[in-house]
Parts: sequence; C-alpha cells; structure tokens
Amino acid sequence: MEDILIRVLQFMLSISLLVLLHEGGHFFFSKLFGVRVEKFYLFFDPWFHIFEFKPKHSDTTYGLGWLPLGGYCKIAGMIDESFDTEQMKKPAEPWEFRSKPAWQRLLIMIGGVTVNFILALFIYSMLMFTWGDTYIMPKNYTQGMQFNNYAKSLGFQDHDILVGSDVHGEFKEFGGDMYRDISQAKRVDVIRKGKKISIQLPGDLNMLDMIKAKPSFMYPYLPNIVDSIEKGSPAQKIGIQSGDKILAINGQKVITGSDFTRIVRGKSDDLNKGMSHKDSTDILTVPIVILHKNATKADTTKVTLVKDAETDNIKIGLSFVNVMKDYKQTHIEYSFLASFPAGIKYGWDVLKGYIGDMKYVASKDGVKSLGGFGAIGSMFPTTWDWYLFWKMTAFLSIILAFMNILPIPALDGGHVMFLIYEMITRRKPSEDFLVKAEYVGFTILILLLIVANLNDVLRFLGFM
Repeated sequence: MEDILIRVLQFMLSISLLVLLHEGGHFFFSKLFGVRVEKFYLFFDPWFHIFEFKPKHSDTTYGLGWLPLGGYCKIAGMIDESFDTEQMKKPAEPWEFRSKPAWQRLLIMIGGVTVNFILALFIYSMLMFTWGDTYIMPKNYTQGMQFNNYAKSLGFQDHDILVGSDVHGEFKEFGGDMYRDISQAKRVDVIRKGKKISIQLPGDLNMLDMIKAKPSFMYPYLPNIVDSIEKGSPAQKIGIQSGDKILAINGQKVITGSDFTRIVRGKSDDLNKGMSHKDSTDILTVPIVILHKNATKADTTKVTLVKDAETDNIKIGLSFVNVMKDYKQTHIEYSFLASFPAGIKYGWDVLKGYIGDMKYVASKDGVKSLGGFGAIGSMFPTTWDWYLFWKMTAFLSIILAFMNILPIPALDGGHVMFLIYEMITRRKPSEDFLVKAEYVGFTILILLLIVANLNDVLRFLGFM
C-alpha cells in the first residue's frame, strides 16, 4: 500500500507541476497581449470546485478543481472546451482573444507547449549537471544477450555482445533506443566468441512486436545461479541455497535468471485472472528442478509460491547472481554550461524516438498498448527518488507538449491549425464551424481517454 501511495504522490506532483506551467504559458502570452483570462484552474471543476479566489483588481479567478484530469486557462473571447457560446454572441471587446491579430493568437495558443518543451530540456540539462550521465554500453556486457526464437531465426545467438548498427553507429545503452535502432537496421555488429561479425537484417522489424513478445526479442544474459535467499521464503523451505542452479520450473526450461523471472511472472498473470481457490492452489504449486552446488545430479521437488502482499506479484524468495554490477560503467560529468547542449540533445532524442514510435499507435497492438493514468503512474518508482522523479517529469512534459500540438480540435494543435489556415488564406473560420470542430475534438479525446484507461483495467484484471 505504501508503494502505491508513493507512486500516486509522485504522479500527482508531476502532473500538477506540468499542468500549471502549461496553462501558465497560455496565461503569460494572454497577459502580454492584453487578453483577459477569466479563470485559471488546476484540475477540472464540473459542478463544483475545492476552492477558488479572485484577487482585488484582477479579472482572473484562480481555483482548484476536484477532477485531476488536467487544468485549464479560460481565455475571454475564445471557443474552447468550456463551450461558452453565449459570450461569442456579444460584440467583440478589445480585450478578447478574437479581437487580437492572428499572430498574437498563435503565440497564445503555442504558449503551453512551448513552456513544456523548454521545461523538459531544462530538466534534462539540470539532471546532466547534477548527476551526470551514467550507463553501461552493450559492448561491455561480457555475458552478452539472450535472444528469443525469432531473433535467433534472424541470425542472433545467445551470448552475442551487441556493438552497433548501420543506423546510429555504436549502441550507447540497452533500452528503447537500441530496440529502435535494431528494428530499423539492415546490419547489426556483434562480438561472438571473441570475433566481430555482422548480422544482416531486413530494416523494417516491428519494434512493438519485439518488445511485447514473451520472451522479448532480447535481454541481458543473466546466469541461472542463485545468489541469495529470502529468510522464511518458499525457496528456503525447500532447501535452495546460494550457488545452486535452477534448471526448470513448472515444466519449462530455465537457461537464465531472466527465464525464471518471466515464467514466475506468468504465474502472476494467471492468478490475476480471477481463479477459484483450488485453481489458485494449483497455479501456486509447481515442480522445480534444482542442481545444488557441487552436486552432479539435479533434484526435482515441488514448491508452493506465495503472493507478495505489497506488489500482488508471485514470488519464490530468491535472487540470481547479478553480473550487471560487474560490467564497466561509463560516467560523464558536465559543467553548468556544458549540461545545456547535452540536455537539449538528450531531450531531442527522446522526442524523435517518441514521434517515430507513433506509427505503431494505429495498429491493433498499438491500441492495446495505450495506457491511462494507471500506466503512467506505474512508471514512477515505488521509492521516492528525485533523479527518477525529475527524469519522468521531463519525459511527461515532452509527451504533454507533443500530444497537445497534434492538429486535433480541442487541443492546442487544433487551434493552431485553424490559425495557420487563417493566416494563409486571410479568412477566419466561422464561429459555428469552430464550435462544431471543438465538439468533434472533445469527443475524440474522451474516447481515447476511455480506451487508454480501460486498457489499464484490463491489464490489472489479467486480460491483456
């Protein structure tokens, strides 16, 4: 429960900060050009609000809503999600949005995403300045990678050490960027048994399929040698000790510690599908094959797995030897001035990767991969870590900026699209058209919100 609370608090703090600054961007440019802002709210306030106040001699009411789905800055004389058409029927006032030149209205509309982009780049820069950049290059994974059957059909072999590709050269670190490079690569260089060889690839692999596959396309090779045992755990009760090897569990072969983790995680998925007590007992009681340290023959016994009360995941209570801690790390320190180009480059690479991955959203698996507030919240760590908090906040700031600039009515990008049309054609879309477009865009956003959060529920119930 404490883990969930910490995640919720981090998520709420991050989103509140991003929403306030995003709406603050609209607010700043509105005030700069003499446009009246009627309301400035964190969170939405349908029917009622938590509190609000209006300073003396101010045209703006500030408040806190009860529905934490974002926030808004209600600009006078503008058709937005408030659908205040009554105001639009009155003659235009000089302090209204609609009375201002198109270029000023354009700056007001891009103010939010501009702040979010700048904020993300600033946070990344400060992360570089404060903590530097630490990573393990894949070429330093001396045990190499483990690959699934599809990867092996393309020419990869277990223990291959990944070096680089023809896309962006040498791999920097294991993660999404490396997956992206390999999916686009026509040549990947690896070290196999001490020799550097090249593997030819088609150049158009589906990255989403690579990641979502079970087991996934590749992951670090971790030996199936037990490192430590949790006191009182099922592993201790059946006599597993440090140095033992796990050869199989539940009838499935275990070559690496990653295999074992994946199989046990699959038991968690089965258990979360709503089983009877008997079915649950059957799921939790599994055969396990152990080669004890210094033994020449493996033993087969049954172990009853347990459900972790804090995480709701199935566990056996053992950890495997972590060879990652012995791999050579690369650490780069940055001065204050040098941190800015480094942070901007990092943020730009994150944005390019995110935009490139948008092509998968239109696919069936892409729709299933959409996540709502639960999925976003789960990306925060279960302990309060300021480095990870700010890194996640910067990432969300980039997503918020990019999603808002999409040319969908009801989003900033929709308003920008109509303003650019007006500036090019010198013809302003009718207010009736803008209202209808706003309704269409708002409907699209609500449907996306429902799908994304429904996916979260289905994942929680074990149906996805």
